[in-house]
Amino acid sequence: MPYHVSRYRPWCLLLTLGLAVYQNASASELDMYVQALPTHLEVEAVAWLPALDTLKADRALISDEEGLLLLAPNGQIEARQAGRYEGLDTRTLGAGVVIATYDKAQDAPALLVRNGNQWESPQVLPTMDFTVSALCLYRDDVQNLFVFLAGQGGQGVQYLVGYGDRLLPAAREVRQLGMPANVTTCSVDDQAGVLYVNEETVGVWAYEAHPEARFERRPVDLVKPFGSLAKSAGAVAAVPGGVLVMNPKANVLHRYAYDGQAWQPQPPLAVRGEGTVDQLSARPQGDRVALLMRDDDRDGLLAGTLAGANHVESISHDPIVLPSGQTEEVGRHGDAADDPAIWVSSHEATHSRVLGTDKQYGLIVYDLQGRMLQRLPSGLLNNVDIRPGFKWGNERVDLAVASNRTDNSLTLFSIDPATGNVAEIGRVPTPLKEVYGFCLYAPAPGDIQAIVNDKDGTFLQYRLSGTGGQVRGEMLRQFRVGSQPEGCVADDRHHRLFVGEEDVAVWTLTADPFTPAALEPVIRAGEGVQADIEGLALYRSDQHDYLIVSSQGNNRYVVLDAQAPYRLRGTFQVGLDAEAGIDGTSETDGLEVTSADLGGAYSQGMLVVQDGYKRLPEGTQNFKYVPWSRISQALKLP
Repeated sequence: MPYHVSRYRPWCLLLTLGLAVYQNASASELDMYVQALPTHLEVEAVAWLPALDTLKADRALISDEEGLLLLAPNGQIEARQAGRYEGLDTRTLGAGVVIATYDKAQDAPALLVRNGNQWESPQVLPTMDFTVSALCLYRDDVQNLFVFLAGQGGQGVQYLVGYGDRLLPAAREVRQLGMPANVTTCSVDDQAGVLYVNEETVGVWAYEAHPEARFERRPVDLVKPFGSLAKSAGAVAAVPGGVLVMNPKANVLHRYAYDGQAWQPQPPLAVRGEGTVDQLSARPQGDRVALLMRDDDRDGLLAGTLAGANHVESISHDPIVLPSGQTEEVGRHGDAADDPAIWVSSHEATHSRVLGTDKQYGLIVYDLQGRMLQRLPSGLLNNVDIRPGFKWGNERVDLAVASNRTDNSLTLFSIDPATGNVAEIGRVPTPLKEVYGFCLYAPAPGDIQAIVNDKDGTFLQYRLSGTGGQVRGEMLRQFRVGSQPEGCVADDRHHRLFVGEEDVAVWTLTADPFTPAALEPVIRAGEGVQADIEGLALYRSDQHDYLIVSSQGNNRYVVLDAQAPYRLRGTFQVGLDAEAGIDGTSETDGLEVTSADLGGAYSQGMLVVQDGYKRLPEGTQNFKYVPWSRISQALKLP
């Protein structure tokens, strides 16, 4: 689960609970104490509130007769919100608390905020096209606030509802989710970024909660005979380092320790109840975990604490840099967008363009606001690069070239220096069987060379020409790496090539086609970059040159000095900008960067990255724009 942000030591939950722990033949028994409730109050749902100095209440509950109530530890009602509600989860929001619930009168999920002694106006989410059977909140490591909604028929959705200490004016759909049928409860471990859901007759499942993560389920435990759960999986409650699961048919609390890879069952604990215990809430309380349960045959709530709560070992996080823009979607479903290139206008920098490949269609041209200006149906284009000053017939044009998997060619495009208009002008065939990665090299004005690779590791280097209006390629050199490559970028000023061997390393070698190709390692997989090693780009300035690498295996971007000894300057992620409504990035293929002053936020240049999963809302893939100034500041680059 690559988006987890904390590392856990194995759980040491001895779980001495409440007043006493007893031993019997099957499981230790918990003797929870009963917390009194106001007379004749029938509780439908219960949840702990965050421990805040501004709140006298420490728990929330729902009653059909009274609505939503906030209770003090002595059972006194501190606040009431009239209405008909179902389901509860809570998180801090600034100095107050936000409560997620389902408003049955509105037939929609709702967020209720309590600040001090006042309720704020409820925020009602859109009405779902399915029956909501469970809901839970999640706050990520940069304080974005989300709500998960699960339906009886296996539907699910994740909404962004706030960031920092505020709610958004309106909730924004992040992604649709496929969940098990008949989910009745869910809970999120914010530190680990894990969403837990139950499937009553099957078991308990875990998913990555991060909005950029793949929504793939992993079993925590299954009902016998496939797992150790007896009879059924009821309410779940995430706790630091694991999860608690209630078996309502046996009134047994199951415990699981999560070590970052798998869940290990701990000895179960029997709950002494008069009826069915079907509600469960847990929250940290110092070095303990406080529990709150509902017994449907008691007049009060069951409460207790777990001793020996897990210790969370904090680790440093990679900086998260926010994008300032994004392109329109490529329009083709699946793995379509791949590699961007930036054309800098010599007439007006703010009129520059971003070219992006759609490997199911062709080439797309965007402006700096992300608007789609052109779509050229040139075939299955993979990588693209740009150099100025190509002589094509009697004209001098800027040149874009892309590797084309339709016919294993190099496809050439002219860019009108005055208008930025792009047009295909011809193709150079190659003998390669599976054309893949590609980059351009310009050792001198007017001399533009193409370096293209095959999935088998072969690289070919061509000199391109356009004499008489006909494009041609003269092969100059051939070299290879040991396995599948893709990323490639040339340092024209220092006459060096950087090439990526996806599972092995980034290599450098001379770009001079008449010098033997001797590969030297820049950074190896596992040394700050994780396979697959994808896009490569160079940030060139008068002061410093940096090599940027797409580390697809952990959804990061690595910045190194572009000259030996290739010092690692840092690693960062591109995160979600809640205010702007732009999602983060994941599984990036290609990227490109420029140091040119493009105006506004891009006065120090811009990084463009392909986004493997478009969220907020979901759609086909696109490209994200990131100001270089934000990267420089986050990594404290000289």
